[in-house]
Amino acid sequence: MEIYRWSDVEKRKLDPFTTRQAIHGESMTIARFEVRKGSILAEHSHHNEQFSTVQSGAIRFVIGGEPVTLRAGESVRIPPHVPHSAEVLEDAVAIDTFSPPRDDWK
Repeated sequence: MEIYRWSDVEKRKLDPFTTRQAIHGESMTIARFEVRKGSILAEHSHHNEQFSTVQSGAIRFVIGGEPVTLRAGESVRIPPHVPHSAEVLEDAVAIDTFSPPRDDWK
């Protein structure tokens, strides 16, 4: 068993609007994002199944061409290989879970 505290996990500044923390296990990665209003994640896809949960704020996703806005306490599943993008509508904290792990983030 391992216990993690987000306050102890390294924050990586990805751009002026986004920080990411990540924990990697054998079969999944969990990431915590702090994102500022106006941040845009360009459309992309990956082989990982992904669940995104908004803890605070609001994020508009476009998943496979379908728009959906998530607010605090809401989650969405993004299947593997499905193109998706996101726009931060309000400063937000989001938790993303990926399986298999995001080896490109290690």
